[in-house]
Amino acid sequence: MSVDTGLVDWVGEALAPMGHVTMRRMMGGATLYLDGVVFAIVADDRLWFKADATSDTRWDGAGCERFTFVMKEGKVASMNYRAAPDAVYDDADAMREWAALAHEAGLRGAAKKKPRKPKAS
Repeated sequence: MSVDTGLVDWVGEALAPMGHVTMRRMMGGATLYLDGVVFAIVADDRLWFKADATSDTRWDGAGCERFTFVMKEGKVASMNYRAAPDAVYDDADAMREWAALAHEAGLRGAAKKKPRKPKAS
């Protein structure tokens, strides 16, 4: 997987009215955060938005495929990310609309996680 830094720059520019976008490189791709909340990944020069059971109907209605990858043993696995609709690549309004849906999924996911306990010294 690779990271298209031009794409990441575009996401940050389009979402500037919503907040600050940051990136963390991971396994050949990148995780994108909006004001500290995971909302997307970039993999294979494509943008994938965070999804969940609450938002799946909307993603399905737009025909946005699920993010899948092949594991070492050849098994295909998926993660709760959906392919960005084509319009987000050149329309800032579309980027904000779909990113807001993904950001909401990220907020819901963060709320479900239990806080980590500090490691014993």
